[in-house]
Amino acid sequence: MATGKKAKIVCNPRILGGTPVFEGTRVPAGHILAEVKAGTSRFEIFRHYPSLPLDGIEVAVEWDKAGRPL
Repeated sequence: MATGKKAKIVCNPRILGGTPVFEGTRVPAGHILAEVKAGTSRFEIFRHYPSLPLDGIEVAVEWDKAGRPL
């Protein structure tokens, strides 16, 4: 999903009960972060989550480093 804008994590009570997801998707940001922490390769993450924005992995890691809960 290359759109030219930075991926954004949003919380909407009508989407997965308010779980933080990537805007325009139903991909939970916490799932992506868990994959990163488990050592899953970028290739595998994008293969499992084809709607993940191209910079989604970095955005999830930044979100976590900022201390925001996923």
